[in-house]
Amino acid sequence: MKMSGLVAFSSSLLLGTALALTGAGVAQAQESAPAVEAVDYVALGDSYSSGVGAGSYDSASGACKRSTRAYPVLWEAANDPASFAFTACSGARTGDVTAGQLGPLSSATDLVSISVGGNDAGFADVMTTCVLQSEATCLNRITTARAYVDSTLPGRLDSVYAAISARAPSAHVVVLGYPRFYKLGGGCLAGLSEKERSAINSAADHLNAATAKRAADHGFTFGDVTPAFTGHEICSGSAWLHSVNWLNIGESYHPTAAGQSGGYLPVLDSKA
Repeated sequence: MKMSGLVAFSSSLLLGTALALTGAGVAQAQESAPAVEAVDYVALGDSYSSGVGAGSYDSASGACKRSTRAYPVLWEAANDPASFAFTACSGARTGDVTAGQLGPLSSATDLVSISVGGNDAGFADVMTTCVLQSEATCLNRITTARAYVDSTLPGRLDSVYAAISARAPSAHVVVLGYPRFYKLGGGCLAGLSEKERSAINSAADHLNAATAKRAADHGFTFGDVTPAFTGHEICSGSAWLHSVNWLNIGESYHPTAAGQSGGYLPVLDSKA
């Protein structure tokens, strides 16, 4: 064989070998790559899940005030689940969830998100009391709320979580908590005292701890949003939470659109 023929033969052999190896590699990668299945997702809960405070409410949701900027809708837009049901509602307590929000759940449900418990513990009344009344009255009301979290709320959460498991036994359930409201030593020059702000933050931590315990006991995943909101509390100068909004009082102490996208959404992403 001439030298030029030998070179051509060698080149062809190398090319064929490379193509064969490449094809085998591609085939192996295709065989080993896990199939990505579309998820059936149901979003339950209270105003922190419905998106109160974020604006852009779906008129069809009425008083539930489900926002197109709420973290469940943002997650749906980014992940394109096979199905998406959004039943979270402003003002919902644990009993409201079990009575009116669980319809979309089924054995096919893969993912459930929920925030609930704050209204049961009297969150709105605590904040109204603290804004309008004395420091002593505020602190007493917080003490009452903490006692409720210790004595009564765990059983209420158990009822909700058990009902979710019964209807959607295969679902991965992510329970979202609540942020601390205030940056202590921050830039607020008026309003609540630092003692009141500290007590409110501590009560939020207390509620989260109780919720996380009940979630874990049911095999659910707890999503702590406190780290995500750190640096974005009221008095931080870059708040992701509304302070008192006298023009729209219902949005007070709720996440803004930035709080939904920058606070809640990443936590759901990391836990889903």
